[in-house]
Amino acid sequence: MTPQEREPRHVPLVHLLRDGMVEGVHHGSVVVLAPDGSTVFEAGDPEVAMYPRSTAKPLQATAMARLGLRLGPAGFAIAAASHSGEPRHLDAAGAVLASRGFAENDLGNPADLPYDPVERDAWVASGREPSRLAHNCSGKHAAMLAVCREQRWQVDGYLDPAHPLQVAMRETVEDLTGQTVSRIATDGCGAPLFALSLRGLARAASRIAVAPEGSPEGLVAQGIRERPDLVAGTRRDVTRLMRAVPGLIAKDGFEAVQLAALPDGTAVALKIADGGDRARPAVLAAALARAGVDAELLAPFADPALKVTSAFAA
Repeated sequence: MTPQEREPRHVPLVHLLRDGMVEGVHHGSVVVLAPDGSTVFEAGDPEVAMYPRSTAKPLQATAMARLGLRLGPAGFAIAAASHSGEPRHLDAAGAVLASRGFAENDLGNPADLPYDPVERDAWVASGREPSRLAHNCSGKHAAMLAVCREQRWQVDGYLDPAHPLQVAMRETVEDLTGQTVSRIATDGCGAPLFALSLRGLARAASRIAVAPEGSPEGLVAQGIRERPDLVAGTRRDVTRLMRAVPGLIAKDGFEAVQLAALPDGTAVALKIADGGDRARPAVLAAALARAGVDAELLAPFADPALKVTSAFAA
């Protein structure tokens, strides 16, 4: 099945309230799948083709594990990360590079400042220039280089969609999602970006979440669960959510895309149409509530100014 490329049929998901009056509306789409793949809840257009952006990183990390990459939990967590640029993140990505004899300049992602505003301000105040290691995707790129070394593939051109690494990644994404990639674009870090649907993304998250210990998918899930601090960052809602909900794996991406999956395989995927992050945590919390997560665990992620719409009504 190939997702259709057309204008998404998003629906209102969140109202921004001021003194009880609706001041803003965030549209989007969301789907919750049961462990058997059946639909628990959906709103909007979970079938349309979309770019998963960095939510695809756990899928890409799985592809690398299937290719024989073996890292510790920290290594797989940083491979699946959009990290904040904290020292622990730079150390983890640097360790993956060093383990296969690479250095920062071998990374194919662009130089950048840390993603986290606090880290970025401190970086600039100290007079440091943008670096490839500080880019939020450096862990994924370090892992890509490591796979090339393991497979004895050329490092030059490792971001080309025709490179054996990227061909294998596409095959894994299609296997995990049960969908044919409808289009290949270029992500902000320079890596190929595979278009698929929210339903396919949720299906892939479920498969990773329930994978047996020691399997390629299981290695990725273990890394994410053991080191949520590396997957995002100290001040990020994704890290805090994984610490709050036992066994949850979660990954956000630019343009307000997110996946999450519980240990039993119940999975969520969502996209906010305007690409802004303000509504994303509220929609995820509402979707996880529909998935059966205890409301008390989700309460810290509520914003009193945001109210989910009737689209979430039971």
